[in-house]
Amino acid sequence: MKKTLRSELMTKGLERAPHRSLFKAMGYTDDELTRPMVGVVNAANEIIPGHVHLDIIANDVKAGIRMAGGTPVEFPVIGVCDGIAMGHTGMKYSLASREIIADSVEIMATAHPFDALVFVPNCDKIIPGMLMAAMRLNIPSVFVSGGPMLSGRLQGKSVDLISVFEGVGGVKSGRMTRATLKALEDCACPGCGSCAGMFTANSMNCVTEALGLGLPGNGTIPAVDAARRRLAKEAGIKVMELLRKDIKPRDIATLDAFKNAIAVDMALGCSTNTVLHIPAVAHEAGIRLDLDLFNALSKKTPNLCHLSPAGKHHLEDLNGAGGIPGVMKTIVPLGVIAQDAMTVTGKTVGENLKKARVLDPDVIRPLDQPYSKEGGIAILRGNLAPDGAVVKQSAVAADMLVNEGRARVFDSEDGAIQAILGGKIKAGDIVVVRYEGPRGGPGMREMLTPTSAIAGMGLDKDVALLTDGRFSGGTRGAAIGHISPEAADGGPIALVKEGDRIKIDIPAKTLTLLVDEAELNMRKADWRPPEPKIKHGYLARYSRMVSSGSKGAVCT
Repeated sequence: MKKTLRSELMTKGLERAPHRSLFKAMGYTDDELTRPMVGVVNAANEIIPGHVHLDIIANDVKAGIRMAGGTPVEFPVIGVCDGIAMGHTGMKYSLASREIIADSVEIMATAHPFDALVFVPNCDKIIPGMLMAAMRLNIPSVFVSGGPMLSGRLQGKSVDLISVFEGVGGVKSGRMTRATLKALEDCACPGCGSCAGMFTANSMNCVTEALGLGLPGNGTIPAVDAARRRLAKEAGIKVMELLRKDIKPRDIATLDAFKNAIAVDMALGCSTNTVLHIPAVAHEAGIRLDLDLFNALSKKTPNLCHLSPAGKHHLEDLNGAGGIPGVMKTIVPLGVIAQDAMTVTGKTVGENLKKARVLDPDVIRPLDQPYSKEGGIAILRGNLAPDGAVVKQSAVAADMLVNEGRARVFDSEDGAIQAILGGKIKAGDIVVVRYEGPRGGPGMREMLTPTSAIAGMGLDKDVALLTDGRFSGGTRGAAIGHISPEAADGGPIALVKEGDRIKIDIPAKTLTLLVDEAELNMRKADWRPPEPKIKHGYLARYSRMVSSGSKGAVCT
């Protein structure tokens, strides 16, 4: 019996003659209107380097769909470039855009009932927003990213965007000349693609592949490589196969699949933002992921890769070393990979990994030579973060893993930046930036500017930064974010005073404000919530709907 297609709601029958007429106004033929209609969700724009070439990728996807007997229908979504939005009000909109992306795809694919979808993202919030939409809609879907940017070269060394951010602090401290910074600015980002290190965009593209929703190579094939275009055509072909087999995103993204993705996250040393996005995607799939699962898998999964900002390697190196399949095959013996999980290849993880191998053990280390015995991310708890906080422990200097210092308190990122670049932060200080959480920010700004300034000034081994906001995947050092409950909700971070002592113990997974309980109770009684920073428009609505960072900052 022939399967009924969703698209027949708009293409089949006498009553749909007006609908077909509208399609024909756009040039669709009768033959095209009888085929499965596949939405191609294209995030191309001219403001994000990772997206400026996505029209090429989308066209290749459409070619694959046509080769496999489908009719592609392209539509767009918005996207924020985190690097360009960094350090000003624009960054408040970055995380918040994730919900708009998910909602807009839901609207488009329900108002126009496509039979399947191919998602073409590449950067930060766009990927998780599309993943959330795929879980919500639950129709056959494949993801194909635009691929990572190549690293730049300066004076014989690989450089990337983070080199430029840190260069600003270097100039301020006299460690770098303006001429060198200008040379960095000119060469660090040599062309299209998601920024070259294991920052949030590449972290999420790799997570998508490990989750089983992207084809092998999705996370690592460079944007400028012809293999990326071939992968896009294959994605178009594969989505038609998924449609025929009726394999949907929730059939793939099971609890085991999310565990696979988290284990790979730990082995790679991905961005701390994955701790926001993975639970949010799981939430849309009806799966609750507790933060403690990240620590449990981190204990089992060593950190095998040191990609920028943690080390010298970039995504092009990971791709040449065997990519995500190589990483997954390496950690299979640890029992952290469910090999029977289904993927968009139409095969299980185990079947996909049969031909996988590691080609460069310097980039993907063997299990007996890890960078660290635990994974790249740690969840900390304590009286300063009862509901949890997150740190990229693989990018923390050994001397800073256990640290006690004096609190320097700022009620916004802007105040902290002025103090850091003004030379007012000294070795041993712990910078506390609060009222920057999902609700209080609003929007949970990334703190790449202050953390890069700290690193560029040579203080990353002496100064920690704590916040209820979040960090870029490019952040390195003792940068602890997502502190929950956030200050705007009266969390303990709102009670910290200038000069308080704070103890960080990353190996013990604790974050402690060294103030006695009686004093904290007195401060709590005196605390009053501040006036909202933004009182109208989308962010005002967002601040009223968004949940805690510990729950993925989802809107309810």
